[in-house]
Amino acid sequence: MSLTERDAQVIWHPYTQMKNPLPHIPIVRGEGVYLFDEHGKKYIDAVSSWWVNIHGHAHPYIAAKVAEQLNTLEHVIFAGFTHEPAVQLAERLLPLLPGTQTKVFYSDNGSTAVEVSLKMCLQYWVNTGQKQRRKIIAFKDAYHGDTFGAMSVSGRSIFTDPFNQLLFDVDFIELPNAGNIEQLKSRINYLSNEVACFIFEPMVLGASGMLMYEPQYLDQLIETCQKHGILTIADEVMTGFGRTAKYFSCEALTTEPDIFCLSKGLTGGTMPLGITTCNDKIFNAFLSEDKLRTLYHGHSFTANPVACAASLASLDLLLQPETLLNIQRVTLRHQEFAETLIGHPKLKNVRQTGTILVMEWETGGDTSYLNGLRDQLYLYFLDRGIVLRPLGNVLYILPPYVISDEDLAYIYQTILQALKEI
Repeated sequence: MSLTERDAQVIWHPYTQMKNPLPHIPIVRGEGVYLFDEHGKKYIDAVSSWWVNIHGHAHPYIAAKVAEQLNTLEHVIFAGFTHEPAVQLAERLLPLLPGTQTKVFYSDNGSTAVEVSLKMCLQYWVNTGQKQRRKIIAFKDAYHGDTFGAMSVSGRSIFTDPFNQLLFDVDFIELPNAGNIEQLKSRINYLSNEVACFIFEPMVLGASGMLMYEPQYLDQLIETCQKHGILTIADEVMTGFGRTAKYFSCEALTTEPDIFCLSKGLTGGTMPLGITTCNDKIFNAFLSEDKLRTLYHGHSFTANPVACAASLASLDLLLQPETLLNIQRVTLRHQEFAETLIGHPKLKNVRQTGTILVMEWETGGDTSYLNGLRDQLYLYFLDRGIVLRPLGNVLYILPPYVISDEDLAYIYQTILQALKEI
């Protein structure tokens, strides 16, 4: 029995209708930007396996550091205990973040990093005696995760439909631009006395179709929030660690968010880990002789030493000059290819930020996640040895930084073929 057949008997896959799904490809090995199936077929992982893999698969340096840690300390409870990898990771990461982040809170993944940030903000106002400030502002097309708090601050969609009546109240606003920025600022001013926090994905909204917007308008929204004491959360789960050609997207801002949420590229795609960082303003609101002001939140695998070791190794690689050159190279190649696509009759929109290149296909108005074009494109590229996983009619490339110019050229050429044939 094949691995795919065995899988079908026992596995329930994410984001998948399990009634007659597309075949699940049995991957047995990874190396660099490539994935290999059980039949030996090679695929270019052009989406970094859900945006997590930034240095390539089975990177020997990360693997060696993980193996070393496994032979030293695999895990220890993080309430009442600590360990070198967790402390060192916090010490190295905080200075890299834009602004004045001073504390790290560890969790398990991007969704839980968001949950922690929301609890920090909501309890901040309870701890400071302003319990009426419970409303949250978010973008209407946002995606922040699949746990209940993260779903609540995500735009209402097919992902949230069965649970909408159970999600807490959020005031959703449009992405800012030159035409609506004053209206959005007025909305924040009007709600200010009720608002606890504003959460946002800086510059790129990932799962909503890689929507992009300008940092100067986000700056104005954050400035308006700061004027009223509204806390701000930068969800850099997807955009962090080089994706937008900077180590963190918020480096493009002149303002400073109060909180950052990090995951995905944090461990180089090796294993799960989530981080929520905050400034002293947040942290100090929890310091008290009153134990009711404690942030009562934790996970069994909080600050797992092996995951922290993987993150430290990934950070070593990220900060190498060669990695920055690769990020700049991929960014330039994307820019050059994007220019050749502008005005193509089959494309509604072409957009690019850093290592993220997006092509929105024209579908006559139907742009939903369930658009039938999605499966057609997905299978077309799989047949040609490329993993591209469209968001409905939105095709995007988001590769590991080590991808070669030759592999990028092959992907670009295959996209041009698809535009002719589909």
